[in-house]
Amino acid sequence: MVGKRRAAAASATLAVVAALASMAQAAPAAPAASGVRVTVTPERTSLGKSDEVTVAVSITNTSSATVYLLKWQTPFGAVEAPLFEVMRDGQPVPYLGRMVKRAAPSADDYIALAPGASRSVRVELSALYRMDVTGAYSIRYRDGVLQLFGKPSSSHAPAPALAQPADPAASVYIAGRLPRGVAAPKPLPQGGAGLGFNQCSNPQQQSVTEAFKAAQAMAQEAGAYLQGTQGPRYSGWFGAVDAARTANVARHFTAIDEAFAGKPVTVDCGCREDYYAYVFPNQPYKIYVCNAFWSAPMTGTDSKGGTLVHEMSHFTVVAGTNDWAYGHEAAAALAAGNPERAIDNADSHEYFGENTPHQDMR
Repeated sequence: MVGKRRAAAASATLAVVAALASMAQAAPAAPAASGVRVTVTPERTSLGKSDEVTVAVSITNTSSATVYLLKWQTPFGAVEAPLFEVMRDGQPVPYLGRMVKRAAPSADDYIALAPGASRSVRVELSALYRMDVTGAYSIRYRDGVLQLFGKPSSSHAPAPALAQPADPAASVYIAGRLPRGVAAPKPLPQGGAGLGFNQCSNPQQQSVTEAFKAAQAMAQEAGAYLQGTQGPRYSGWFGAVDAARTANVARHFTAIDEAFAGKPVTVDCGCREDYYAYVFPNQPYKIYVCNAFWSAPMTGTDSKGGTLVHEMSHFTVVAGTNDWAYGHEAAAALAAGNPERAIDNADSHEYFGENTPHQDMR
């Protein structure tokens, strides 16, 4: 695995929902006869293409006894199963998240909910379900997903499950990136020339689409520049001008441009580490973007567009670059001291493409 791995200057923090009662149009609560009540409440009921689809999920124990929930059957943690039933204009929406094989549960895998207790969490759904198509969506917790157990025995075997009542669905209208009526069950292709997404929310998809276009423009402009006489812009990132090395760099940018223009690029937004991005060089054309990517500018130094250029250069079928140096200073020093490595360095390709500070001199 290789990639752009420096930490972000600051990490964004998610706001906690202050009060469920202030949210619009909650799904009506189900009857309490079974001892549990689940409500799904959208933060907003009318959304655009760049909006998160965020709901608050509240599970309440209305019985007189403590009930136990398996963590992975709830959204109180990473959602790694299709916990929700999402419909668009009456048709089921595909789940795009992880499906995990687990060992048998232990006592630590249960959440205890005392009589009268309620637990709530905020969930962003458009990274888990395909919700980029315009339409009227209904959202509810799936029948049979949430199982209730008596206290786990010493063998951690659950007691017989209690029935869960069906909850009415919450409603949301989304004016999405794609027109109403699109009915492709697969997440690819979306968003641009060969661009697809995995684990990306609606606003993340919009941001990645813009970054993809910026990366294409960088690759095209860099390739055009390399057709002429080379000057300080070239030597600043790749070292002394040499015909063979210059031709090699030109081939790299041609391949990068062609990959953005015509290959099935997938951007995965599931990384939560403080890198910019990473790839597996022998698994084209999938790029994993991480925390630092989201706070980066669209263009300029260490930008979103430049990060995609960096990562695209790593693929063996594109340019097969390595990570010999990170950052402006180190990449400039590499160009001055070891041009052979500079033309094999991903950050050098990124900075040449970003061209910040701008240089036209040849």
